[in-house]
Amino acid sequence: MRTSKSTFAITFYLRKDKMKKDSFTPIFCRITIAGEAVSFNIHKDIRAELWDMENHKARGKSRESIEVNQTLDACHTILHNMYRDIFEKDNYVTAEKLKNSYLGISIDNTMLLLLFRNLIKDIEALVNITKAKATLQKYKVTYTRLSEFMKFKYNISDINVKEIKYQFISDFEIYLRTQANCSPNTTAKFIQFFKRVILIAQNNGWMQHNPFANYKIHFKKVDRGYLTDQELEIIKKKQFGIERLEKVRDIFVFACYTGLAYVDTYKLTYDNIQTGVDGKLWIITKRAKTDTIVTVPLLDVPLAIIEKYRGKQDNDKVLPTLSNQKMNSYLKEIGDLCRIEKRLSFHLARHTFASTTTLAKGVSIEAVSKMLGHTNIRTTQIYARVTENLISNEMNSLSTKLRINTLELPKTR
Repeated sequence: MRTSKSTFAITFYLRKDKMKKDSFTPIFCRITIAGEAVSFNIHKDIRAELWDMENHKARGKSRESIEVNQTLDACHTILHNMYRDIFEKDNYVTAEKLKNSYLGISIDNTMLLLLFRNLIKDIEALVNITKAKATLQKYKVTYTRLSEFMKFKYNISDINVKEIKYQFISDFEIYLRTQANCSPNTTAKFIQFFKRVILIAQNNGWMQHNPFANYKIHFKKVDRGYLTDQELEIIKKKQFGIERLEKVRDIFVFACYTGLAYVDTYKLTYDNIQTGVDGKLWIITKRAKTDTIVTVPLLDVPLAIIEKYRGKQDNDKVLPTLSNQKMNSYLKEIGDLCRIEKRLSFHLARHTFASTTTLAKGVSIEAVSKMLGHTNIRTTQIYARVTENLISNEMNSLSTKLRINTLELPKTR
C-alpha cells in the first residue's frame, strides 16, 4: 500500500515452457510496482526466433514483427493510462490492481468496505431473530472507524482485501488508540469485528493469505465494578422524593437480584414469570444478546418489586423500564444522592448479582453461569471475584472445622 507514486515497470517476455509445436510462443507481460510483480498472458504469440530478448520485443520489419510490436505498444500505453487513472482515483496503485483492471476482472466483490456493507445488511435482516440491535450498531461503528482510518492514513476510499497485510492491521490499531482515542479493549473489539470480514473473504477464496496470522488481539484484564452488600442496602433503603428516581432505583435493584441485562429487563413480560421445578416463581426467558435460555429463581426482593408495578405497564411488561441512556443518567444521580463513589450504570447490577448476591454467598459458579445465560463458564469467571466477605466466610468455616478436628483428637496421658 502506498500513498505516492512508486517504481513502475512493464516488461514483455516469452514463456518458452508453453511453446507450441510450430515454435510459436505466448508473450507474457510482467508489471512491477514498488517491488511487487505480477504476470499475465497478453494472448499474442510469436515465433521464438523473431523475439529480441534484450529489448523485449520482436526484431526485424516483417509483417509479423510489426504486428506484434504494435500490440506491445498498445498494451504498454493502455497500462500506463490505467496506472494514471487508478492513481488519480485512489492515490495508490498495486500490480495486482493494475493487472485486474487491464484484464477486465471485476474486483468490486473483494473490496473491504463493500464486503462490510453486505455483512451489515445481513445482520440487519437478522436483528430480533438471531442478532441484537447492539451487535448491529457495533458493526456499523467499526465500519465507520475503518473508513475514517483509510482516509486518514492512506487517503483512499476502499481497499481490495488481497492488498491487506499485517501492517494494515497494525496501522489500524495505532489509529484507534491515538486518533480515535479508544481504550485498549474497545480497540480490540473493533479489530475483532474487522477480522470477521477478513474471514468471510478467506472463506470465499477472495484472498489466499491471512493478514491476522501473526497478529494477536489483546484484551486488557479489567476489574469490573460491583456493589457491596452495604452499598446495595443504602440504595434499597434510600427515600426519594422524585418518582422517576424511585422507579429507576427499583428496576436497578431488581437486576441486582436477578442478573438480567438491560435489554432483557426491558423486554420482560408476565409470560416470562413461570412456576419452576420447585413450585416457586422463576424468570424463564431468552437473552436478547445470545438467544440462550435464562432461568432465575425469584427472591423476595424482586418478587416485591414485581408486585409493586403489577398491571401498571402496557404490552404486558413487568417493569416501567426507560431507555438505557436515561436509566444510566438517573442512576448517576442516584449514586450522588446515596453518596456512593462508584459510577452506577445498569450493567453494574449484573456484576453485583454475580459477585455480591450469589458467588459471595456460596452459590456455585456453574449455577451463576446458568442464571446469567452464559454459554461458556469462562465468561462467568470474568464476573467472579474473591470478595473479602467470601474470604471471611470460607475462613470461618475452615476455623470451625479445625476446631472440631482439634476437639476430636485423643488426649495424651
